[in-house]
Amino acid sequence: MMLAERTCTPCRGGIPPLTRDEAQRLQAQAPNWDLADDAHRIERMFRFRDFQESFAFVQKVGELAETEGHHPDITFGWGYATVSLSTKKIKGLHENDFIMATKIDRVLDRQQ
Repeated sequence: MMLAERTCTPCRGGIPPLTRDEAQRLQAQAPNWDLADDAHRIERMFRFRDFQESFAFVQKVGELAETEGHHPDITFGWGYATVSLSTKKIKGLHENDFIMATKIDRVLDRQQ
């Protein structure tokens, strides 16, 4: 099943984060996202025409995060939004981060 069709599952900790190899395999479904911090986080910068488009995107990502129960770090301003995903309870990447990444990509596709 494609990651974007899955739902994030609660992560209560106590499991190891994904290895770099595991993260790279999942990244194949989210190819526009970069592995960062020695494969402990993924990040993507999105570009927009103006502040209003950036803000609208951030609002939609926030709504998605509430629905999925998995919350990214987001910075944004005029013409851009940077979204960063990791699972704090395991101090690294979990499959949920890639599920969210693919769903955020779909938010962008619908906005354009």
